[in-house]
Formats: sequence, C-alpha cells, structure tokens
Amino acid sequence: MGRGQALVIHGCSYVTAMTNDQDLEFELCHVKHFAFHDLQSATDNFNSKNILGQGGFGIVYKGCLRNGTLVVVKRLKDPDVIGEVQFQTEVELIGLAVHRNLLRLYGFCMTSKERLLVYPYMPNGSVADRLRDYRNGKPSLDWSKRMRIALGTARGLLYLHEQCNPKIIHRDVKAANILLDGNFEAIVGDFGLAKLLDRQESHVTTAIRGTIGHIAPEYLSTGQSSEKTDVYGIGILLLELITGPKTLSNGHGQSQKGMILDWVRELKEDKRLDKLVDRDLRDSFDILELECSVDVIIQCTQTNPMLWPKLSEILHALEANVTLAETSVELNREPLPYGVPCSSSMRHEDPHDSSSFIIEPIELSGPR
Repeated sequence: MGRGQALVIHGCSYVTAMTNDQDLEFELCHVKHFAFHDLQSATDNFNSKNILGQGGFGIVYKGCLRNGTLVVVKRLKDPDVIGEVQFQTEVELIGLAVHRNLLRLYGFCMTSKERLLVYPYMPNGSVADRLRDYRNGKPSLDWSKRMRIALGTARGLLYLHEQCNPKIIHRDVKAANILLDGNFEAIVGDFGLAKLLDRQESHVTTAIRGTIGHIAPEYLSTGQSSEKTDVYGIGILLLELITGPKTLSNGHGQSQKGMILDWVRELKEDKRLDKLVDRDLRDSFDILELECSVDVIIQCTQTNPMLWPKLSEILHALEANVTLAETSVELNREPLPYGVPCSSSMRHEDPHDSSSFIIEPIELSGPR
C-alpha cells in the first residue's frame, strides 16, 4: 500500500502513512494503535529483564504504559514475512474475538521493520507456571481450579470455532498458552497467531506450529489443521492438569516409555485412576470429576480422528462433570466407585482402538 492509501475492513477504515520514526499510522475501530517509541519506553527499550518468554512467534515482554497500565508486548519475529495488508487484516480479525475466556487484543504497532501486539497483563501467569508453583506448601492450583481451567478453556475454544467468522483454530493448546487472570479464570492466549505467521491462506501450513505431544498426530503427519487439532490439544491439556507437570516432563515416570495414553487406559481398566492424579494434591481430588475427565481424555485422543468428539460435546461433558460433583457435595453423597460411566453425550471409544502416541513435549514454536 502506498502513502495515504485507505483500506476498509468490516466497515472500519484506516489510512497508512510513513512518519519520521517509520510508524505505519492507521486506526482500527476497536484496537488501539501504539507508536513504536511508546512500547519502547514501556518495556525499558525491550530490556532483557522484562522478558517473560520467547518462542516461535518471537519475544514476549512485560511493560508498563505511561498511565500505569501493565501490559504484555509480543515482538513478532521475521516481520518482513508478514505483509502490511495481511497484518492489518489478521489484527482486525483477532481483535473481533471477544470472550471472557479469550485474551483480548489491546493494541498493536507496525513499522517498516517491526510487528508488535499488545495484550493485558495476566497477574497469575500461565497454567504451566502455576502447575509448578506452591503457596504455603500447597500447589497454587488445587483440584477445583484445575477443573475450572479445563472448562474455561473449552468455552474459549468453542467460541473461536463456532462464533468467529472465519473460524479461528488455535493449533497449539497447552498449559503454557492458557493464562490465568486475578481470579484464576482460564484465558486462552495466542489464538490466531499461527495463521498470522503462515505464508498462505489455506489451513495447510508451510510450517507446523505447536508442541509435539500437545498437537494432533494427524496435524503432525499431514500439516493440515482443523477443529480436530484443538480437540486433541484440550484432551492433552486436561491430562496435564490432572497429572501435573512432572508426568509429562522428559525422563519422569511413564513418559520414559512414551506411552502415557496407554497408561491412562490401563489405569482406567484396572480402576486405579487415583494413580494418575498429581501427587502434590495429596488425594484432594473429586473421584466423580476424575472419572469423567479421563473419559474426555480418552475420547479426544483416539487413533481415528473421525471418532473424536466436537468441542461442544466436550464442553457439555465438562459442564456436566462439574455440576455432578457440586451436586454430590451439596447432598453429602458418597463418591461413586470407579467404573461408573460419566453422564454425557460423548461417544464411547472402541476398546480395541488404542493409541501409543509419544507424549514427551518437544517445542516446535515454544511457549509464548
């Protein structure tokens, strides 16, 4: 686009122009435009002390705006591969996705050499951080918080799949990409960024973005993503919430054999699912919720992707799961024994259809 050329997206017009500091000035109807020097100042000139993380999308900084607002600034790598029009279009689409369980895009900055995105700062960091965190000798995330995180994540992903037009597929659902607000509510982050950095329009990507062990085998083998990619991802996220970080870490327990999903099925058959739960929780978990959660995990990780449930079915199962457990507590009922099926509309797996997919995390894009 040339100097002063107008572009209209979703009824919102903006004009680009080169300034002395090479900012490309334009205004989107609901996403704030930041000058580069403002973000430079907010991050103390992108000081390494303010780095929160880095990965395939670039470096993430903590910043403080002039009005005292804490923000997170994502400085995208390889800005030259993201054209002006593509960046503007994708920023607008990401900005239109507004949901209580999605990380809101607060603003952006684009210069001839830089592409930056600005988000609200999440005080409790990521689920991955908090799974390793302890307060007063206890895990920061108790069982109830973990189940609520799974529920919130499913709600956010369902919105991306069914309420956004065009739909947005996350492609990298994992604990590091699920953030937590001040109330430990799950906030899905980094949605839309995989497509933003792809060089072609279709779902067939030029580079697989995600983390092996957290992304669907069919995406790994074909490079083609769909809603099913996120279904598999939320199944593995739920497994990570139940087991804690240690089981999925390299060199620990069952992950040495690379068969944690087979291990889950074995424990279910033997009615020993308590062995699956993070030991740091010290048996403080709900058996009903554990049983139902494992059903969801198994359904989401079957060998045949055609048998995987829809996100709406997953959400229904998780909502019924939490409601069932809360009702049990209110009525002071004894927990149901292992083997009682979860009350949900999800399809059940063929017992002969199992998977031995390796679940040792290997970063392809890294935590953002």
